[in-house]
Amino acid sequence: MTPTDPKRPTNGSAAEASRRKRIVWVNVALVAAFIAVVALAFALLRPQTAPPETGGPSSSDAAAPTVRADSHVLGEPGTSGVTVVEFLDFECEACGAFHPLVEQLREDYAGEVTFVTRYFPLDGHLNSRNAAVAAEAAAQQGAFEPMYAKLFETQAEWGEQRESRAPLFREFAGELGLDLDAYDAAVADPATLERVESDLIDGISLGVQSTPTFFVDDEMLRLEAYDDLAAGIEAALRATGD
Repeated sequence: MTPTDPKRPTNGSAAEASRRKRIVWVNVALVAAFIAVVALAFALLRPQTAPPETGGPSSSDAAAPTVRADSHVLGEPGTSGVTVVEFLDFECEACGAFHPLVEQLREDYAGEVTFVTRYFPLDGHLNSRNAAVAAEAAAQQGAFEPMYAKLFETQAEWGEQRESRAPLFREFAGELGLDLDAYDAAVADPATLERVESDLIDGISLGVQSTPTFFVDDEMLRLEAYDDLAAGIEAALRATGD
């Protein structure tokens, strides 16, 4: 009978070693997949931080109003007196992730809560100002909300690009039935960009540093989860009943 070589595993021990090795690799793969899912969720929920601004209002200046006469109201104003203001960047992925929630809340609180949108284009996004200008040009033809929706619905097509997508935004204007001559004139008018920048300046004055940033009745919300926005609205509605 030939003795077993102590340096070589038997068939049984070799199979056991192979089984353990497979288990180790499966566990490694599961951990890696879990980490990837957590990282993706964090990336979607984590606000996009705005770069430092120079030349804006100093800390000693009085804060700007959260809503101005020319601010864009989505749908009809509510009757409760509660107002939700969102400072957003159309190219911001976190804003895109919150967009369906905002739409659901608009439906849930229709006729009760007023929802207002303000621009806060970030320097790190090449097309954020182009998108805001497109929305503002559409607003001059009474089509802010359709362009607002279109930009978020198509964000994956044009976001994070290293070239201007202004021509694509013009195509959107055509699809929405806008007068393209008037649209082109509005886009070329420096006053349109100034209108966008005025929201940005107000946001900086109000302490906005990232997008999306929400205010409920002039109070900035600190969002850590999607439900925090609905909770802030509910708290404001209860306060109006006091």
